[in-house]
Amino acid sequence: MHCKQIILSRHAVQRMFTRGIPVSEVESVIQQGQMIEDYPDDHPYPSCLLLGESPEIPLHVVVAMDEGDGRCIVVTTYRPSPDQWHLDNKTRKP
Repeated sequence: MHCKQIILSRHAVQRMFTRGIPVSEVESVIQQGQMIEDYPDDHPYPSCLLLGESPEIPLHVVVAMDEGDGRCIVVTTYRPSPDQWHLDNKTRKP
């Protein structure tokens, strides 16, 4: 995902602190991660769920993109739970 600027929402900062997720890992997922879900109808901006390995531990990052100015807003980030995600960390369990 190409972002002119990455902005961390207050919620994302709180979750990153609580979960011990460094900013560098989130930035890496945004730059090199794989989009696994797309939410084009989210407001105020369309968003998506990205998956990245950082380092060797999967990380999900929800990012909204302001296409008007190229800013990416990190909505939240978390380590995918085996209870909710299949082993590929790309597919939700029913």
